[in-house]
Amino acid sequence: MKRMTKAAALVMAAAMMAAVPVSAEDTLTFGTNPEFPPFEYVTSNGVIDTYDGIDMAIAKAIAEDNGMTAAVENMEFDSLLVALQNGQVDAVIAGMTVTDERKEAVDFSTPYYTATQVMIVKEDSDIEKAEDMADKKICVIQGYTGQVCVDEMGYEYESFKKGTEAVMELVNDKCDVVVIDSATAQQYVSDNEGLKIVEDADAFGAEEYAIAVQKGNTELLDKINASVEKMLEDGTISELAAQYAEVEAE
Repeated sequence: MKRMTKAAALVMAAAMMAAVPVSAEDTLTFGTNPEFPPFEYVTSNGVIDTYDGIDMAIAKAIAEDNGMTAAVENMEFDSLLVALQNGQVDAVIAGMTVTDERKEAVDFSTPYYTATQVMIVKEDSDIEKAEDMADKKICVIQGYTGQVCVDEMGYEYESFKKGTEAVMELVNDKCDVVVIDSATAQQYVSDNEGLKIVEDADAFGAEEYAIAVQKGNTELLDKINASVEKMLEDGTISELAAQYAEVEAE
């Protein structure tokens, strides 16, 4: 997602007093922020309790692959790495983008998904590339990569904690554009008539999602990597991405 900075100072401070995760030996607890469909969201009957999505299915598979049960802790995105460093969760899976800044505080698994940022606009919008946002009202999601991209462009923006809130601003003509990850943008566009996606490869580069673990926790990282690499090789993750894209479009 996606998703960066803001909590960096807190993360680095927490890294200095990291504790051992408190999960039972047969439970693998993942921290997530279920506001990022189709990767994680809340539903009445999810793959892990009420949590569903591509990431949740991957988390469940990783746990089962290692003879464990997956559990989920729901928290704000900016709190996830702090919770990881403090031992509140064993790992974080939340459509989280691998960045050099984050790699200083945590270790990342083999990337399991590649995404990019796009712009969601009204169908009659005159925004055709990123530079066209210069004089527009822009909405982003707090902590997501979209916020960082817009900030680096020097444009003013309004941030929201949930993607749905930002998109509703656009639907209700309270903003001109929402900058967000491509996979999630596709869902919002399919769910709301009158919207379209505008891409700008020159302005928005590709980003990789991976699972975070405490710095130096090589035992858990090796287990996660083995499971992720197996799912990449046998096509499981590609199948999940296609499956949940269809589910969210219904």
